[in-house]
Amino acid sequence: MSKNCNHDCSNCASKCENEKKDFRLPQNANSNVKKVIGVVSGKGGVGKSFVTSTLALASQLHGYKTAILDADITGPSIPKGFGIHGRALGNDEGILPAETKLGIKIMSINLLLEKEDAPVIWRGPVISGVINQFWQEVQWGDVDYMFVDMPPGTGDVPLTVFQSMPVDGIIIVTTPQDLVTMIVKKAYNMAKMMNIPILGIVENMSYFECPDCHKKHYIFGESKIDEVAKELEIPVLAKLPINPATAAYVDNGTIELADASAMTEVIERITE
Repeated sequence: MSKNCNHDCSNCASKCENEKKDFRLPQNANSNVKKVIGVVSGKGGVGKSFVTSTLALASQLHGYKTAILDADITGPSIPKGFGIHGRALGNDEGILPAETKLGIKIMSINLLLEKEDAPVIWRGPVISGVINQFWQEVQWGDVDYMFVDMPPGTGDVPLTVFQSMPVDGIIIVTTPQDLVTMIVKKAYNMAKMMNIPILGIVENMSYFECPDCHKKHYIFGESKIDEVAKELEIPVLAKLPINPATAAYVDNGTIELADASAMTEVIERITE
């Protein structure tokens, strides 16, 4: 490997295939996860966990056996949206994931803490170790699609997931703000450097539709996502509106009652 290697193999002419190492870890003996899809963003506050949850909901309703690995260790929110507050159980063969009312399997650090509001004050290597445990020690059973909810940015956790798990592709989540180009490109460039396929972009909080006149109001400004997607040559999978009713479902732990029709179209596109 060249001393000047930037770890981006997509446009590299060097013949160092024999030097490449496969860092992927084996699944638990009682796991059969067929497809792994990461949900990422270049910054926080874009609704990544909401998108992950509704993707999983749409996948489950579509007939696929679905799971969520909550990799946002310091800011876990997946269990709350599904109304899961108990502790995860286990046996001699590993940890058993929690299951939602519709049968979506979930593992999150909040299911292992004594109190779900206890802060997780850990350094990067410890957090990465937990992610690996979620993959290796949880008995996921048969899963057609696993969605991995990752923390924002391009730090330790995305790197661990990309290297340790057989990620089949990522979905980038963003919002219609002036920072959109930078946000999307950060996630895009990291995925390219790690040779992870980019399935497309979901723009959350794209607009608000008036319930009376049905006019669309662009609270965060006009969307720029189509131009960015065209530049990067990746598809826009969905533009999700601001919906107070959906937010209430998340707050009440009943997200499985939300309208997942927009995400059903996404599932159909990425599973073609």
